[in-house]
Amino acid sequence: MVGIYIHIPFCASRCIYCAFYSTTSLDLRQRYVDTVCKELTGERFREFFKGLTGPVPMSSIYLGGGTPSQLTAAQLQQLFDALYIYNNVAPDAEVTIEVNPDDVSVEFAAVLQQLPVNRVSMGAQTFDDARLRWLHRRHTSQQVGEAVGRLREAGIRNISVDLMYGFPGESLTDWERDISAALALGVEHLSAYCLSIEEGTPLHRMGMKGADEETERAMYYRLKDRLEAAGFEHYEISNFARLSNTDPTSVSPYRSRHNSAYWTGVPYLGLGAAAHSFDGRTRSWNVSDIRQYIEAMERGERLCDSEPIEGDTAYNDLLTTALRTREGLDLSRLSPAHRDYCLKAAQRFIDAGLLSVTPGSGYFVTSNGDVTKYPDPGVTRLALTREGLFVSDMIMAELMKV
Repeated sequence: MVGIYIHIPFCASRCIYCAFYSTTSLDLRQRYVDTVCKELTGERFREFFKGLTGPVPMSSIYLGGGTPSQLTAAQLQQLFDALYIYNNVAPDAEVTIEVNPDDVSVEFAAVLQQLPVNRVSMGAQTFDDARLRWLHRRHTSQQVGEAVGRLREAGIRNISVDLMYGFPGESLTDWERDISAALALGVEHLSAYCLSIEEGTPLHRMGMKGADEETERAMYYRLKDRLEAAGFEHYEISNFARLSNTDPTSVSPYRSRHNSAYWTGVPYLGLGAAAHSFDGRTRSWNVSDIRQYIEAMERGERLCDSEPIEGDTAYNDLLTTALRTREGLDLSRLSPAHRDYCLKAAQRFIDAGLLSVTPGSGYFVTSNGDVTKYPDPGVTRLALTREGLFVSDMIMAELMKV
């Protein structure tokens, strides 16, 4: 199966932390939607599917941004008509739209009810109104709960909420209040990210510093403990999905299928300015400029860059995506040379309790660092432990081939 991502770069205002490509030029919305629909129904689409064998249905559709909820009802309908009329969409496809809480009016919720949307991802970030204003978020904490209620009335049974932590001056008690407020919403999925001060953002230009590492670590583990105690599965470094039963070893039906495709190497097609694609062999990305994107597509061209995903690049990609997940890295997917390299580099992290290895058919590392064939059936997996999750970036950097 394959996932489809459509980048909607429009925002009514910019948040001070955001490093994603976006624009406040809302007057370009209709021209942009027309252009995306042209990309959806043109040679671009046929080229992508040409290399995939058999009839490949879309298993997930994701409208991200930016702020997709800034599109009008007619523009959203136009996009979904192009998606469904001209393409093979699986009957049970996961269809997600990102929204801002203040955009979810009664009227907007009614619009979603008429569309094939069955999952909504909402950027709450925090329930502290003063902090929301500091971030330049447009909504209030009260509007988050109101939005969830309206989405429920519209029949949406899969809602995800984004949270942020590690703000300057934020205490563990502050973070506890945000976790409690998010859990009180009764949503099916939570994503939580430590505030990252990216170069080029207003936050970076302000010279701001986030919380210290010890506080960030305490916040991360408090989040993990609270959500797992509340019946959520921690299935990816920053993502939690509600379990449908009390078995802690089960898999949640509310995992993001679209994002899971990124972490497991499933092909995906990105449409719109700055959108990325991966066909299993090559990664490509559209120009990060809305006017250049529109004008090129109107000329029948596509402005993009690409790179082959092979050799060490393929190894690094698989390593840094699979290790993010609860299941970890299936070592049988690596070439013998990359498997040997990975396990030798991983040994010190295994010894330190930061990585775990599940033996099976494949290889394991002996105490002297030699890679030896392991005779038992099964699959060898390398996974982050609880202690390794917080320092995952460092571990992955050490295991990569550069």
